[in-house]
Amino acid sequence: MARRAADRAGRTPWAAALSLLARRDFGTGELRQRLLAKGFPAEAVEQAIARGRELGYLDDARHADRLARAMLASGRAAGPRLTLELRRRGLPDELVRAAVAEARSSGGEEQALRDLVARRFPAFDYAAADDRERRRVVHFLQRRGFPLDHILNELKRTDP
Repeated sequence: MARRAADRAGRTPWAAALSLLARRDFGTGELRQRLLAKGFPAEAVEQAIARGRELGYLDDARHADRLARAMLASGRAAGPRLTLELRRRGLPDELVRAAVAEARSSGGEEQALRDLVARRFPAFDYAAADDRERRRVVHFLQRRGFPLDHILNELKRTDP
């Protein structure tokens, strides 16, 4: 069975790629998966990806850096979870390591933890909370990828 060179709307792989990239930034691997899932032939998908790179619309390093900073700043992921989330999106390991290191080096992890605690648990008092409440808050932050020692330091910290 021959695969289509155009999707149901009559778009070429390049037009479909532009439509996806107009909505948000994609990594090469993620864009490739999306286009192949739409039924485009692999050769046409690779040509569209090459054209996107030539024109600067597709840059894995830029995408990894922006995504790492955004996920860390929002508190959605930190530490090992941040690395995992970037790898899930099909980004190469060397770019993932560089993006995570850059996001961490700017002091983003501690600030992201502080902001997340203030936003999600504004009235939380570690000293006054019972064990169940402490575990709930600590486990939430650990699932986001923050290290336990940073979590405990932040929760026990008292503002002047």
